[in-house]
Amino acid sequence: MEFRLFGGVDVLSAGRLLEAGSPRQRLVLAALLVDPGRAVTIETLIDRVWDDDPPPAARNVLYAHLSRIRRLLGPDVKVERRHTGYLLGIDPDQVDLHRFWQLADRANNPEYGAQDRASQLAKALELWQGTPLANLPGAWAAQVRDRWDRRRVDAVVQWAESELRLGNTATVIAELPDLIAEYPLVEPLEALLMRALHAAGRPAEALDRYALVQRRLVEELGADPGIELSEVHRAILRGELPVQPAARLAVPAQLPPDTFGFTGRVSHLRRLDDILGNAEQGGIAVVSGTAGVGKTALALRWAHQARDRFPDGQIYLNLRGFDPGGTPVSPAEAVRILLDAFAVEPDRIPAGLEAQIGLYRSLVADRRVLIVLDNVADADQARPLLPGARGCRVVVTSRNQLRGLLTADGAQPVTLDLLSLSEARSLLAQRLGADRVSAEPAAVDDIITHCARLPLALSIVAARAVTYPEFSLEVLASELRAGLDEFAGADSATDVRVVFSWSYLRLSPDAARLFRLLGLHPGPDIGLPAAVSLAAEAPRQVRRLLGELCAAHLLTEHAPGRYAFHDLLRAYAGELAVTEHPESERREVWRRMLDHYVHTGYLADGLLNTRRDDDPTVLAPVSPGVVPECPSSYDEGLGWFTTEQAVLLSIVRTASAVDPWQLVWTMTRFLAYRGLWQESLEALGVAVAAAERSGDQARQAFAYRYLGCAQIRLGQYDDAAVQLQAALDRYLASGDTVGAAHTHRHLAWMLDRQAAHAEALKHAELALALFESAGHRAGQARSLNAVGWFHAMLGDYTDALRNCELALELQASLADRFGQAETLDSLGYIQQRLGRLPEAMDCYERGVALFQAVGDRYNEADTLVSLGDVHHAAGDDSAARIAWARAVDVLERLGHPDADALRARLES
Repeated sequence: MEFRLFGGVDVLSAGRLLEAGSPRQRLVLAALLVDPGRAVTIETLIDRVWDDDPPPAARNVLYAHLSRIRRLLGPDVKVERRHTGYLLGIDPDQVDLHRFWQLADRANNPEYGAQDRASQLAKALELWQGTPLANLPGAWAAQVRDRWDRRRVDAVVQWAESELRLGNTATVIAELPDLIAEYPLVEPLEALLMRALHAAGRPAEALDRYALVQRRLVEELGADPGIELSEVHRAILRGELPVQPAARLAVPAQLPPDTFGFTGRVSHLRRLDDILGNAEQGGIAVVSGTAGVGKTALALRWAHQARDRFPDGQIYLNLRGFDPGGTPVSPAEAVRILLDAFAVEPDRIPAGLEAQIGLYRSLVADRRVLIVLDNVADADQARPLLPGARGCRVVVTSRNQLRGLLTADGAQPVTLDLLSLSEARSLLAQRLGADRVSAEPAAVDDIITHCARLPLALSIVAARAVTYPEFSLEVLASELRAGLDEFAGADSATDVRVVFSWSYLRLSPDAARLFRLLGLHPGPDIGLPAAVSLAAEAPRQVRRLLGELCAAHLLTEHAPGRYAFHDLLRAYAGELAVTEHPESERREVWRRMLDHYVHTGYLADGLLNTRRDDDPTVLAPVSPGVVPECPSSYDEGLGWFTTEQAVLLSIVRTASAVDPWQLVWTMTRFLAYRGLWQESLEALGVAVAAAERSGDQARQAFAYRYLGCAQIRLGQYDDAAVQLQAALDRYLASGDTVGAAHTHRHLAWMLDRQAAHAEALKHAELALALFESAGHRAGQARSLNAVGWFHAMLGDYTDALRNCELALELQASLADRFGQAETLDSLGYIQQRLGRLPEAMDCYERGVALFQAVGDRYNEADTLVSLGDVHHAAGDDSAARIAWARAVDVLERLGHPDADALRARLES
């Protein structure tokens, strides 16, 4: 049996429409259908049917209607009398109204991309076949219509946002006008239509829509358009309306190219198939063996052969566990790389490492993803990156056996030994040709012996033989034998060094110099512009030399314009740099390298942060030969930092020859923007040490303050208090009023998170006084809001209201949208405590719109929760649940643990 509440109240049995009776009887049935499977009290039924004016015999009339409804529904559907009332024993899915809500609510699944969300919401909206409870009398029916109209509008807004993220502007433009005709005063619908028109290249029509809705609002409400609509209008006029990125998870395809000339290892490939093709085996294979033995080549060969089994993505991540020139990738850094592989938006990524790991594992749950973790140092480095999903498979390579993964995580070992003689000959035959190899078997055996049957060394020798076909293999073998006199030793590492030296000696002098200098770069890779500054040569010359190194297989261009070493080659190049270049010259190279990244980073940071009022950095002119990159837009600045993030962190970790303090300063805001708090702690720790060595008070204050902020984000309040106090002492000693004010504001923030509101108020008042004395209006406004907030926390709502209203006025004059959003949230709280619920709702709604506009999703959710609380206090539980549901949606997208408690609140 099916029940329809859209367009009226109808009952269908086996597809046949039944006669549901008089309007009053339909109203009784509807009063039960809105709560299917739940008992509705007699008093509630009477209120729903007759409002505040029931007839004297209301109970008897109600019983009569219920009796007729029982006969209508027949024996298969029970209308049961309970001690608390009457219960209609049906599944909510039998009622179209509830099917609509279930579909719309399902679209909030955090694993859904924009496509899935749009599909679910479209299915929900298709069920809307007319006004709910149409033509039924009474105030209760009118309230139901109003409540479900709001839910429909909310679903339409979410659907249109998802379609815009997918780039389906035509669909939005086609559907929204009819809906706007039904809801002509709902501004978010107009804002979405304007965005769609603008994205479709029709900005004039978008501006016409604004003029139309502005006239409509003035005529019908006597009001101007709200914040959201006005912001869209201004953004179109300024040409700044952003294009919404797709919200759907990316499907990463990150495997490096398969290894050319791969040979043998048949039993090892079969072993990987056995391990990774059987879920009972645990889905994790650990490939271990000595350096250069071909672990990565084996893992990639199997990955390429099996890639079709993993339609949801293939990820490759070099953890640099044995990279001689750098530091292993930390779990925090690695998890962020994995989240970036799925194109997770930064505002979805929580601050803490455990929460980030949880988000990553949630993303791959129920998906089939292959993850290759290359060059792993130990089990602790790999363990946080294991997905824990039955459909995922992991291949780990390491020089160690990683017994911890084998014993505790169910991993299975694949031990890789040297190539057999036949496999080594096969490798050379594939690269040199079978005829050439078979013509000189003795020389081939010599080459194999001196290359220690290592695939890496054999590949380099083969590349040289192809490059110089006029040399016989015996000549190449004799040169290898001669090299042993200079590089004495019998182990495989010594033999490989001979092979490297032999290839290195064939380079042109300029290419050999660049090879050595690249050995000083900590990696994991380098871009062409940075290589230009490193070498202090013309770009065209450096590009040519990089090509020569790639042709010699001493370097790999793994992405357009980006170059990387094998870790053994990096170590060898670094050794040559030490022996061939005096320390003074190596310091100059480091200085050029640091200048390149510092000056480029400073430009990029300026694009991300237009207000740098606490900038303690004065950049010296670049060293001769350095050519910084010149990002020219926000996206280019962000893109540069994203590309160079691993390089910058490597430089900070290894910059013993020069002071990396300025580089850390340029990175600080980017790391905060991406929520990389663990990396911030590490980098700022280096900055603190460098600042202390320099004796510079301004540097020390800045480093201590930002280190304290990162510790607050991670809940390390005791450590944060020490750092912030150290910063404050230095700001006061140097007379930096603005810096001291900022520090007092951060101390207030820390104490607020610890619920020490009286002490927090003192710091906020000190910050306000210092900002006022310095004429710093933006800081003054933020501090006024903080003072107001802490007065509210202490129950002094009069002073709270006065300070926050002053803050809002000042922030409006400064066009500080984020500051206004924060202050509106404070004002909403104050108005609610004063019992002014409509004013509180207005403040919270405006705050939500501004937080959404500036992209602060967590505070958007936090304010939505407060908005729902106010609606609940006003007795409008429907509006409250809508606001809370929106907050859950945002928090789930952020992967934030607050979503669980709020979801439980909705379900109670």
